[in-house]
Amino acid sequence: MQAIILAAGMGKRLKELTQDNTKCMVKVDGISLIERALGQLDRLGLSKIVIVVGYEGQKLIDYIGTLAVQTPVVYINNEIYDKTNNIYSLALAKEYLLKEDTLLLESDIIFEEAVLRALVDDPRDTLALVDKYERWMDGTVVKLDEEDRIIEFVPGKKFKFSEQDSYYKTVNLYKFSREFARNRYVPFLEAYQKALGNNEYYEQVLSVISILDEPVIKAKRLHGERWYEIDDVQDLDIATTLFAESEDERVSLLGARYGGYWRYPKLLDFCYLVNPYFPPQKLKDELQANFDVLLTQYPSGMRVNALLAAKNFAVRPEHIVVGNGAAELIKEVMEQIGGNCGFIRPTFEEYPNRFPTERSVIFVPQTEDFSYTAEDVIAYFTAHPISCLVMINPDNPTGNYLDHGEQMKLLTWCDREQITLIWDESFSDFADEPDNQMLTEELLEQYPKLIVVKSISKSYGVPGLRLGVLASGNETLIADLKKRAVIWNINSFAEYYMQIAEKYKKDYVAAMEKFREERAWLAGELEQIAHMRVYPTQANYFMVELLDGRRSGDVVRELLVHEQILLKDLTGKIKCGDRQFLRIAIRNRVENERMVRALENILK
Repeated sequence: MQAIILAAGMGKRLKELTQDNTKCMVKVDGISLIERALGQLDRLGLSKIVIVVGYEGQKLIDYIGTLAVQTPVVYINNEIYDKTNNIYSLALAKEYLLKEDTLLLESDIIFEEAVLRALVDDPRDTLALVDKYERWMDGTVVKLDEEDRIIEFVPGKKFKFSEQDSYYKTVNLYKFSREFARNRYVPFLEAYQKALGNNEYYEQVLSVISILDEPVIKAKRLHGERWYEIDDVQDLDIATTLFAESEDERVSLLGARYGGYWRYPKLLDFCYLVNPYFPPQKLKDELQANFDVLLTQYPSGMRVNALLAAKNFAVRPEHIVVGNGAAELIKEVMEQIGGNCGFIRPTFEEYPNRFPTERSVIFVPQTEDFSYTAEDVIAYFTAHPISCLVMINPDNPTGNYLDHGEQMKLLTWCDREQITLIWDESFSDFADEPDNQMLTEELLEQYPKLIVVKSISKSYGVPGLRLGVLASGNETLIADLKKRAVIWNINSFAEYYMQIAEKYKKDYVAAMEKFREERAWLAGELEQIAHMRVYPTQANYFMVELLDGRRSGDVVRELLVHEQILLKDLTGKIKCGDRQFLRIAIRNRVENERMVRALENILK
């Protein structure tokens, strides 16, 4: 068996990375695509590797000459690479296709060795490697029958999103038998090329062959093996994460993305915090039904969006401002704070990160689970005077919760001492007493130094909309924040969500009841796992402590690498001797069960 690599393309979408190099010389985690591929092919004991070069061909040839490749390498030059597509490159190598069985691959694919082995070790002699279609994939897809026959090749221009569940993506790795090349592929290639020219793709020939009564070529389905096609810098960034040399590096790179995990469809995210039971399907259908209008129309300005937020939260428009996520509002309000500001750690770091360290006063509860009462807070900040206090309730990551009586005790003290109280209740809807909240018109009017922040992303399950609100009876502050915001600080989808949200209040109440049942169930399951302590919570996550010397980083790494489950390592948030903590989000039952079983296997 031999291999043919198509490497003539210019890789224009990688911009400056391919100005002086071929696409396959681009490095992922310090190793070029071509070096990685040649190393994997070298271990197969092939008779030769044929490489079709073109753009910067001599530079690629010279580079490969520096690599320790034992398999003989043969080069074919596509001199008109800038005027042709890969059908012409493959046609240049057709004489080799006729001589022996062939592995055919494109040079911009990165894959783990298991991908190649899946193709080589399959006893069937002519195969197209495919993977279940995911949202990040682009290009040709196929439809298969139950016997792995390819019943249709679907090029990008004929792709139908309504049929995406039936699609498999071609990985651009193939195994052709000599007989298939002689009797089917090469004759059809020559005819296709003669009829339609050289500016076509070799997969179009396979599309024609697939409609024959006996198409011969079948699909080899992948089952979770890693691969990625690199067309642009975003692809390169994702591939760098997927194929990081060390597992620790992979975990670090993935965590540093702070979202965008739809590009990692097999990843189960127990790190970031959203409502697993809201929004309901009907609300999503309503958004989708208005997609065209929302995509092509400008959103309203701040005045209108403040009216919508005021309607949803039953406050006056002069008392509320809408943000592009709560993070935008946190940044703005923290820049307005004078004097010293009090924080309770461990906490959501967005607040202290937006405030000068030299004016920050930090209270760290000395209880084992970092719990605290209103009296604890009052006592500490009476001894360490402040002009502003930030409270998150339930707190993140501990889940500590102050009930209504404790809330009012703290609010009354802040009012008496003329302390601005920034109260973040982004997780309060998850609590067992969801009606006892600070975001009410009565409290805003009575306590002008009260500032309430609420992230709509977390409790309403719509983080992609980037919505948050800040409310206060201090109308001067609210007016100033509105002036500081850009004229269109939220998009039309977010505005429309606020417009229709009130219709789904009953669904929201039902979703929260279902969530609380799931939280109670998951608490019981987690408490059964050995070597782990589960702390009580009123939020949509648990903080757990690992016991008996277990390291949080090790657990996060093993879950991610072996189970594709992402948890939050709290090492950076909680520095308490050698104690080790994780934060675990609460998702739906099926996903929670999978996580629990995986965690049990690692910790037992």
